[in-house]
Amino acid sequence: MKKYDLDNLINRKDTSSVKWDENVRIFGRGDVLPMWVADMDFQAPLEVSKAIMEKANHGVYGYTTISPSVHDAVKGWFQDRHGWSLNPKWFTYISGVVPALSATIQAFSDPEDKIILFSPVYYPFYDMIINNGRKLLTSPMNYKEGRYHMDLEHFESQLDGSVKMLLLCNPHNPGGTVWTYEELKQLSEICVKHGIVVVTDEIHADLVFKGHAYTPFASISEEIALQTVTCIAPTKTFNIAGLQASLMVTPNQAMREKLEVFMKKQGHFTLNIFGIVAMEAAYRHGAEWLEEVMEYIEENMDLAVSFIQKEIPGVSAAKPEGTYLLWIDCTSLGLKDDELTRLLVHKGKLALDAGKKFGNEADGFIRMNVACTRSTLLDGLERLKQALES
Repeated sequence: MKKYDLDNLINRKDTSSVKWDENVRIFGRGDVLPMWVADMDFQAPLEVSKAIMEKANHGVYGYTTISPSVHDAVKGWFQDRHGWSLNPKWFTYISGVVPALSATIQAFSDPEDKIILFSPVYYPFYDMIINNGRKLLTSPMNYKEGRYHMDLEHFESQLDGSVKMLLLCNPHNPGGTVWTYEELKQLSEICVKHGIVVVTDEIHADLVFKGHAYTPFASISEEIALQTVTCIAPTKTFNIAGLQASLMVTPNQAMREKLEVFMKKQGHFTLNIFGIVAMEAAYRHGAEWLEEVMEYIEENMDLAVSFIQKEIPGVSAAKPEGTYLLWIDCTSLGLKDDELTRLLVHKGKLALDAGKKFGNEADGFIRMNVACTRSTLLDGLERLKQALES
């Protein structure tokens, strides 16, 4: 018997939700169904809520340290679930993966250095490079039969000595590709050969469907581990993004010390008190919840792909290998991003992420979040059909 009722539609309006309360500002109207921001509409694990309430009921919210039990919970989760042995000495806690990208860029590169990424990719990758005064270099990927493939030959040809860092998304957002061990191994060998520092966003590590396996990039070899910073968090996995709790894993002591010097310059002290307890509770007790949620999301994903294939001519979507984000290919319609968005918002009353946000190569794609109730998904799919039918 299921422990969680994932069909329960929880009203998130008027809760200061970016996803549900910012639609007028972002899309120009408040009557759109939001399926864009990458958080779930499901309540977090009961154990997480209980841990937060116990801390809240204590009533004293003073300066808080991150105890060894939190380190052990993180270590245990990645060892048991992914076979990745972590040393807590490698941990540097930070509020989120995007701040981690910014911190690592500033710590391990200089203004005007080139930083490369595989495009399309999660749009803050571009922002953090540009906003920190570095030069953005993109390595376009090939999209074949609903899956992205890194063009490693072209990637290596771009490493001319001026490229200092690679930002990697593993598993991939927005495409949902779960990079294989062999793909990552080939990439790691190139990065070792050219001395490229790799900062890898692995926030979707736990959101992988049956038949696929997440490989931590830093686990490929000792050589690549010593030039990699891995950004991990329980926030995407357990739907606790608002608690702002993440960490960077840096096996190279010299790199870690340099990173921590930068963090001290920023005045960073610790995580917030509720983020700390939620992180520990999630990693210790969230496995059962995650199993139920991933089963439900996979059913949603299958339903969505089938609906699009049958009901929306000229539009295609392949089931991703991971994440709860469906990457929908509308390129055969001959519509640009602004035209697609106009139809979605004003004809379908549906709020989705436009593909071009993730890179010029994704013009004509849209991203849909299916981590929602079945009724919400069916509503969203009907709106998508209404928006795109001729």
